[in-house]
Amino acid sequence: MSRVDDLPRRTPARSGALPPARTLPHSLAGNPALPYPAIGQELSALRLQIPGVHGCVLGGVDGLLITHNLQNGADPDDLAALSATMFGLGRQVGSRLGQGDFQQATVRNEGGCLSVYAVSPQALLAVVGSDSINVARPHLHAPTTAAHVGDLLDGVVPTTS
Repeated sequence: MSRVDDLPRRTPARSGALPPARTLPHSLAGNPALPYPAIGQELSALRLQIPGVHGCVLGGVDGLLITHNLQNGADPDDLAALSATMFGLGRQVGSRLGQGDFQQATVRNEGGCLSVYAVSPQALLAVVGSDSINVARPHLHAPTTAAHVGDLLDGVVPTTS
């Protein structure tokens, strides 16, 4: 078990420059051309499908950002890190109670909510919602989006009928 003091410290970017590229987890690194356009379409479809969604963040379970489509000015790097924290807590709860692997967690606040869904063993989908969002809608649609994104990250090409 690691201590918080052992974790690397991030310093906020001071310029508009893009952050340096990061090394993806081994399972994601096997696909050198991640399907960002297709992932972006999945995230956009979810945002447009549910009234009150401000955007989505796709991040690793390590807390590092993969991609996002946030529309509310929130820091996507911070949300990726918070999602990993929610994942860690949910994973521990599932383990201690013998309830199995993490699937999703939601925090609802006065001004909105954040729901985190498992995409794969290495990735998480976070959905940011307003205070007026019907929380059942993301819970209905986001797991399907997470599964599609997981397939895209694994290099599975969905078939259309």
